[in-house]
Amino acid sequence: MNAHRKTTDPSTTTRHRTDRRIGRTVLAAGAVAALGLAWAGTAEAATPSTAKATPTCSAAALKATFGRQLAGGMNHQGVVITLRNLSGRTCALRGYPGLGLENAAHKAITTHTHWGNTWYAKDPGRKTLVLKDGQSAEAVVAWTHANTGTSGAVHASYLEITPPASTKHKTLAFPQWVDHADLSVTALARHINVSD
Repeated sequence: MNAHRKTTDPSTTTRHRTDRRIGRTVLAAGAVAALGLAWAGTAEAATPSTAKATPTCSAAALKATFGRQLAGGMNHQGVVITLRNLSGRTCALRGYPGLGLENAAHKAITTHTHWGNTWYAKDPGRKTLVLKDGQSAEAVVAWTHANTGTSGAVHASYLEITPPASTKHKTLAFPQWVDHADLSVTALARHINVSD
């Protein structure tokens, strides 16, 4: 009796294995290509928003002025400061202005600045303000003053105003007595409601 043996041509087996490997390689390459296209699509989608990011307003782009003067009882005093974009292009501000006092010779006086609510206004919090050319943002500065002869009273002649994210400042005349050189300031906003 002849036994029937199942035989396989070695070349056929090798061909099937090779075909399977090639198939797997093609699938893997397809998956990598798909991931690459997806990544490229994501990168392309991100590029326009990055390219359109609004630059921060530099000190040179801004004009600083004093607005409404604020008075009140218990030796409180304050002022609204305004930063107007005069750069000719759109720029952005976010956060709190830096403040510093100077004497009559423009020498810096050690100043303590507190961010948040002031005697006159609630702090609006940090918000990104996109300012077109000619538009402005404001903040409220407050301090107490007991005038000369009081311990810790400092007589200032100028106020330095440093826009957020800037290393340069604007200087305004500021002939004021400030107790302990302590100033409070709100974050910048389009408009801040004040009470006095």
